[in-house]
Amino acid sequence: MISRYSRPEMAKIWDDRRKYQLWLKIELAACAEMAREGVLSRKESKELQESGARLMKRGGVSPERVAEIELTTRHDVIAFTTAVAEELGPISRFIHFGLTSSDVVDTALSIQVLEASELLRNGILELLKTLKRRAQEFKRLPTIGRSHGIFAEPTSFGLKFLGWYTEWKRNLERLDRATEQMQFGKFSGSVGVSAHWGLEFEERVLKKLGLRREPVSTQVVPRDRHAEWLSVLALCGASIERMSIELRHLQRSEVSEVHEGFHRGQKGSSAMPHKRNPISAENLTGCARLLRSYAQASLENVALWHERDLSHSSVERVIFPDASLVLDYALHRLNGVVVGLVVLEDRVESNLQKAGSVVYSGHFLLELVKLGATREAAYAWVQECALQSIDEKEDFIQLLGKHPEVLKRMSSRRILELGSIRHQIRSVDDIYKKVLQGR
Repeated sequence: MISRYSRPEMAKIWDDRRKYQLWLKIELAACAEMAREGVLSRKESKELQESGARLMKRGGVSPERVAEIELTTRHDVIAFTTAVAEELGPISRFIHFGLTSSDVVDTALSIQVLEASELLRNGILELLKTLKRRAQEFKRLPTIGRSHGIFAEPTSFGLKFLGWYTEWKRNLERLDRATEQMQFGKFSGSVGVSAHWGLEFEERVLKKLGLRREPVSTQVVPRDRHAEWLSVLALCGASIERMSIELRHLQRSEVSEVHEGFHRGQKGSSAMPHKRNPISAENLTGCARLLRSYAQASLENVALWHERDLSHSSVERVIFPDASLVLDYALHRLNGVVVGLVVLEDRVESNLQKAGSVVYSGHFLLELVKLGATREAAYAWVQECALQSIDEKEDFIQLLGKHPEVLKRMSSRRILELGSIRHQIRSVDDIYKKVLQGR
């Protein structure tokens, strides 16, 4: 991922130096268990672990040296083990003993995913705090709701944030579940039958690394696990896009109910100085497209030839770092948008007033049906008043109060009650209580 969309802490997880440090850590963990199996003497094990620890302290093998060796070997793991051998000397003969490349690469990838998930989890938790605060801030601000882009019924402006809050709680749960499914590694060898090491060997080494043994592997950990995790990241992207689309619509000149924070010295357009564009929400919409594409690629990686082919490798070198980096960046930017979002309450009120009282039409339809009218007749009476109100700029409530069929069945007081914002949003408090207090 380009540096523009890479935050340093996440980028560090996926850089080559960190990857080779993990590979070395995994190799040394396997060697420590080999000593227990009697493959290494106590003296050899001590020499190897001490030499390995010194190398780790220096930052591991040089990525530049590995890249240089790979020009000849055309194999990254062999290039890595060769670079390790240059650093450790003859004792390095036990490095990669009885292992296949995927034992190291897949196990390291699982660790990287767990580390990335922790950063993503923190990003979601921060966003949840912000959404909760802003939901409470605008709980009592009535706004016109829209369906199909058309004025619908009034709602609470705070419910926009509260709905996003509940969605991100679900995303957090999804991420936790998918991360748990990535907490697996393998040392089962070239076709997964543990030909060189037993299951107990695998379990003991993986436990030291904070992982569990893949129950049935091939040469690789099955890629459905990886596809699930990347699909969750894509779902997070979909949530980001849902929020961004709403924020973009609310910033349109014709709506103008919110605008993104605009810093001193910021420019909206190179040609039109008056512009203040929704650039963050638009940027985030693009990030969501990337996350979906990574998930699609991960799904296509599930099906591999026989016990394994290499078609997934080039894809994963891109999609795991990039998906992690994009979502990490997007969560940070989205949180900043929500924190700095300016809600123009006078414009929210103005748009609600512009919608007029016809937006309460559904209450009158139901009330007339309760009072004995057929649904068809009640709909026709209410629609007659509503369309006259829209077309002739008359007050809908007053028209209902003069309609003979409505007057036969409803009092003026009841008409006023049903045509009020108080009646419309009377359940909002209960919605908040159930979401925020678990009631």
